[in-house]
Amino acid sequence: MATGAQALLQTLLDSGVDTCFTNPGTSEMHFVAALDDAPAMRAVLTLFEGVATGAADGYARMTGRPAATLLHLGPGLGNGLANLHNARRAGVPVVNIVGDHATHHARFDAPLQSDIETAARNVSPDWVRTPTTAAELPGAGAEAVAAAMGPPGRVATLVVPADASWDDGARPAPPVQRPTPPVADDDVLATVARRVRRGARTGLLLGGAALSDEGLRAARRIADATGAELVAEVFPTRMARGVGRPSVERIPYLAEFAKVRLARYDHLVLVDADRPASFFAYPGAPSDLVPRGCTVEALVAPGEDTVGSLAALADRVGAAAGPTGLQVGDRPALPTGSLTAEKVCQVVGALLPEHAIISDEAQTSGVTLPQHTAGAPPHDLLALTGGSIGQGLPVAVGAAIACPDRPVLALEADGSAMYTLQALWTMAREELDVTVVILNNQSYAILNVELQRVGVRDTGDRARDQLDLSTPPLDFTALARGMGVPAVRAESAEVLARELERAFAEPGPHLVEAVVPSDFTGLRLKALPHALRVVRNAPRPIAEAITRRLV
Repeated sequence: MATGAQALLQTLLDSGVDTCFTNPGTSEMHFVAALDDAPAMRAVLTLFEGVATGAADGYARMTGRPAATLLHLGPGLGNGLANLHNARRAGVPVVNIVGDHATHHARFDAPLQSDIETAARNVSPDWVRTPTTAAELPGAGAEAVAAAMGPPGRVATLVVPADASWDDGARPAPPVQRPTPPVADDDVLATVARRVRRGARTGLLLGGAALSDEGLRAARRIADATGAELVAEVFPTRMARGVGRPSVERIPYLAEFAKVRLARYDHLVLVDADRPASFFAYPGAPSDLVPRGCTVEALVAPGEDTVGSLAALADRVGAAAGPTGLQVGDRPALPTGSLTAEKVCQVVGALLPEHAIISDEAQTSGVTLPQHTAGAPPHDLLALTGGSIGQGLPVAVGAAIACPDRPVLALEADGSAMYTLQALWTMAREELDVTVVILNNQSYAILNVELQRVGVRDTGDRARDQLDLSTPPLDFTALARGMGVPAVRAESAEVLARELERAFAEPGPHLVEAVVPSDFTGLRLKALPHALRVVRNAPRPIAEAITRRLV
């Protein structure tokens, strides 16, 4: 017999969960103590719960299996909710463990008492459990792992009262058998096959597993055989890119441009992707981005095998064994002179190592990253799935722990970086091979764009001041060094290239603060308000020309 915490840890290990990102408190001390009896469990301390939850997300994106989190009561869960939201939107498995007061203590309504289950259901709507005894805890842990793995992947939240953790009388529970995901139904495959064979303008909108290397190859085979076009969702969970892989354009973030991009289709087939919709509502603009008259159907239902379904569809349409049109090597030349956001993206494209992992939260400053890295060596891109900023650095932590043999590049906006900057400390503590590039334009630049898009006119100093980060200026090199990460500042393309080459060549974490102008893309930002107004009303050829120019 063991304590509940000891039995839970062994159950997690037996179920394939061997990494836990922690920010514990008093209620979790018996779980912490039990780590001494479970050396196979890697416990990674974070200084903030949002780092723990984001790291679990990044780990799952790269391994396909869950890590655990360890959070302290309702407030600790609250601090981690933003990145659990992103993980839920990414469709990845996370076992979210939240400590609670002992069951007999709850009636006293102590200062940290809260309704944890209600808070958890925002990010864990399908599975929340609170076992009340040590004997029940291991079985609930095994069920949490199975629920997280799905399919589809999800956040499963296990609330652990302190006495269920410290009491004796528990035994490890066996793993719960998980179902094998089926391929799409034959009728669905037949319907979609007829649709793409007709020669009408058809787009395959790819997301989730469809953007893996294997999924992209199957999708490209379908496109080769039928003339259908491939397009990717705005913020993919994980997207295979680079030389030797099918190249797929992502839907633009700005709804005005996205609607133009999708207007070419009469039929849209969703492949592990949601129906495209605008991120926000805007005055006089539609929220639904699907063109009028365009039919929409899904190839796979939740829980079905995306890659297997694409392969089955490829066979039905008589696709060749191998795809054509794979990306060739085409790196940009190294730029020179004062840094701009576009030059940062060019340097990254020129120097990106083979099999790198990019955690991209560069926001507006990274708008040209896709075009400059398309011809880079094979790499994976991890994007801001749920739109809740503060993801980039924690996801890089999780990816680096999941794949210690691969270099990780975190491209991070200055404003977003400040949400979870504590991730740098964990990078240093764990000696992770992460290169962080902070694009510092001293502004919430994306909100300057949104201010115009929502129809606000003639803003004054007080309004503009809410989007300005220049007073006082953030010193990311000092902040990084204070958490144990070597850091340098780059104001020219030459310095950035030199420091990135050094960071990629040396083990351990590095940070480069890239100072870029506040007009993140030069003339693009100045032209944007007028271009958006024109695109909303222009004939399609003109709208498409503007979209190609600015996106």
